[in-house]
Amino acid sequence: MPERFDLVLRNGTAATPSGILPTDIGVTAGCIAAIGDLGRSASAESIDLSGLHVLPGVIDTQVHFREPGAEHKEDLETGSRAAVLGGVTAVFEMPNTHPPTTSRAAIADKFARAKGRMHCDYAFYVGATPANVGALAELEVQPGVAGVKAFLGSSTGTLLLDDEASILAALRAGQRRMAVHSEDEARLKERRALALPGKPGTHPVWRDAETARLSTERVLRLARHAGRRLHVLHVTSAEELPLLAGARDLATVETTPQHLTLTAPECYERLGSYAQMNPPIRDQRHRDALWAALQAGLIDVIGSDHAPHTREEKDRVYPETPSGMPGVQTLVTILLNHVNARRMSLERFVDLTSTGPARIFGIAAKGRIAIGYDADFTIVDLKKEQKIENRWIASRCGWTPFDGMSTRGWPVATIIRGAIVVRDGSLIASGGGRPVRFQETIAPAFTY
Repeated sequence: MPERFDLVLRNGTAATPSGILPTDIGVTAGCIAAIGDLGRSASAESIDLSGLHVLPGVIDTQVHFREPGAEHKEDLETGSRAAVLGGVTAVFEMPNTHPPTTSRAAIADKFARAKGRMHCDYAFYVGATPANVGALAELEVQPGVAGVKAFLGSSTGTLLLDDEASILAALRAGQRRMAVHSEDEARLKERRALALPGKPGTHPVWRDAETARLSTERVLRLARHAGRRLHVLHVTSAEELPLLAGARDLATVETTPQHLTLTAPECYERLGSYAQMNPPIRDQRHRDALWAALQAGLIDVIGSDHAPHTREEKDRVYPETPSGMPGVQTLVTILLNHVNARRMSLERFVDLTSTGPARIFGIAAKGRIAIGYDADFTIVDLKKEQKIENRWIASRCGWTPFDGMSTRGWPVATIIRGAIVVRDGSLIASGGGRPVRFQETIAPAFTY
């Protein structure tokens, strides 16, 4: 007697651990229950995915959803709406909010805000400060916490660890992989005058490649001294890559779609302060180095660094303009466009956006299309060509640096734990997101 499923995805081409192949997928109780020919099996719901690819749900491990404290830019609902419309099934949200996420009470507050409002699954980082170093070991193992995030150079918000003693203390204050924003604060202060008023093109002159290299060299040295695993976020410079290649036993590496797609000076000439982010978009030499590192396997993860600001804020006179740009909704289509341009394979896309994040952060039961895993799927049409437009952006800021860019390869459905959340560009199941589970923090059932 054929088995009965809650949902069957039929006739799609799925990216499985055994390869990318035509297959059906059966889902029961939110988990993958069968992979293979399920033609005679009954199901409560069935979707024909002929001509489409079924990918493991995309996990964006770096987003800033601005809640609490800056909801005029974004909040957990609008940010997660943008995520699922863009094919993203889970996000790691950053701690530089107001107040910052640096205590157990602040973590609990974020989970309370997320419950019933976020459309994708979610985890929250706890921020490191000199004042909370003694609590980090306890905070990093709270259920649903992605780990510790340390800002080594000033960016949006007030979080900062800028002296060697504080950085080393934070590295010694826990066991899980720690994520770092790697820019040298002393050099940023020394070079501040190079950020010329009204000239956003001087942003990568001020925050130059040496600012990144110095910081990354130091934090790798301190991490080795402390015996602590690192995840270096949004790597941008050619000079950092050999350092990271020499630290593969303890460090993993992220870059962003923006740094793989945009280049200076053109992006600043065209977009002005809308191209401003930290670390900055750099010139062609650095972008070429990032692509070479990605193709050589040095890049482990691509995160969007979704960091929205309003037009009013971005239209101020540089450098009084905030750094950051939205990206969670465009991550999938930008990268699939690179897949279609043969800059990376579809298998590499899956590794960078699903399998890699799950492996690096020890995510439980996500990141693969395999029996027993969460039924999280990003359904894509690799042949679909469409223009990215500001009016499509669900983020509260309402703009994207990729407005007007035509891309080939688009998400057409988002499924999270067996629930069809987005289909044909419309949100059809809202507020069903749950905390991401991690192998290092598995605990009895919990609620926030």
